[in-house]
Amino acid sequence: MNDFEKIMIRGIQLAELGLGKVSPNPLVGCVVMKDDKIIGEGWHKVYGESHAEVNALKNIDAEGSTVFVTLEPCSHFGKTPPCTDFLIQKKVKKVLIASLDPNPLINGRGIQKLKDAGIEIEMNCLEKEAKWMNRRFFTFFNKQRPYIILKWAQTFNGSIADKNFRSQWISNKYSRKIVHKWRTEEDAVLVGYNTALYDNPLLTARDWEGRNPTRIVLDEYNALSDANIHIFNTDANTLIFNSIIEKEIKNCRWIRLEKEYFIENLLKTLHTLHIQSVLVEGGSKTLSKFIHKNIWDEARVFYCSQKMDIGVAAPSLNGDIIQNDSIFDDTLLVYKNNEV
Repeated sequence: MNDFEKIMIRGIQLAELGLGKVSPNPLVGCVVMKDDKIIGEGWHKVYGESHAEVNALKNIDAEGSTVFVTLEPCSHFGKTPPCTDFLIQKKVKKVLIASLDPNPLINGRGIQKLKDAGIEIEMNCLEKEAKWMNRRFFTFFNKQRPYIILKWAQTFNGSIADKNFRSQWISNKYSRKIVHKWRTEEDAVLVGYNTALYDNPLLTARDWEGRNPTRIVLDEYNALSDANIHIFNTDANTLIFNSIIEKEIKNCRWIRLEKEYFIENLLKTLHTLHIQSVLVEGGSKTLSKFIHKNIWDEARVFYCSQKMDIGVAAPSLNGDIIQNDSIFDDTLLVYKNNEV
């Protein structure tokens, strides 16, 4: 790894600090070098506030500097002014960019604007790593759907729930805390009818500091009506996808979809709602719908020491294992789908 790549790695590390805070904007990190020293660092911290380049450059003399940024600087007015204008104003000499921005409002325009101002551009420094870090953002624009993460816990003998569809407490308390952290990092969390009814989950991030995701439940026949079901409380916004009605009550919205191609129509609707990532938490029937249609990008599976004599079988999938962690008596395997 050369020196430029080491500095871009630092930019990627900074960008990741914005996970769960900047969506629907991308994660972006920025490092400023001058006279062989790092003189500025920044990342996009909160949606609607200043971008990484501004945070890195605003309080320094950056004239003649080299700027490392993980994504092409924006060139249009959104919630904030264009970062390209700020880079030009600060008289930087060179900008190294890890990857192009897939947003058609920007794609290539930011680079051209900097070139027109006489700023030297170097592209594709750790492009693969930067795109993986921003995989939710790239999936949203390139595939016109949210990034899909499947998650479940299964017993030693391969059950995801007991015979009554209850799946609570298969994993240990540390694994469950990790799941709450994951919820703060994604735009939405999704379950099916059986999980909403029998587990009655809150689907919030109450055990980790951060935002609650939008809750999604697949209730095809609009059969969930019990006022005691937690997904209808006011802790977070809830979307109920069904084939019967359209309505909205307080923080809950019922959205009608055609039964045919229900999952595909669901993803199209979530795209129009600017939801970039979904953590699918079950149950087995719902997870299998995504697996059978091969509409998933990542799977996070806890293999636990408990055993269930009679239970609901966990889904099976094909994917490449990219992470293997021990969480006390649980094992977490993370799979990547390389077929989508």
